[in-house]
Amino acid sequence: MLPFADALDLLEAWLQWAETSTLEPFRELARSIDRHLDAILNSLVHELSNARVESLNTRIRLLTRRAFGFHSAQPLIGMAMLSFGGLQVLLPGRPA
Repeated sequence: MLPFADALDLLEAWLQWAETSTLEPFRELARSIDRHLDAILNSLVHELSNARVESLNTRIRLLTRRAFGFHSAQPLIGMAMLSFGGLQVLLPGRPA
């Protein structure tokens, strides 16, 4: 992984190239990145991402498939709490 300053230099160089490109899609992309550059840089500096939220969302969707046929949302909520809440249920006859 590149150091932040080097990555920023490369991004700025690409943006300059794209803004002067003859290809309109590259110019549009450069304008879009330019509009959101502050947010992009903040997410890189603070190492923020929605990856964890998306991962949890996907895992909950898988639980929803398993919960198909339940008569209310309560069993799905219970399954999600048990699966992702960190609770370790000790079952009889099984080692801890």
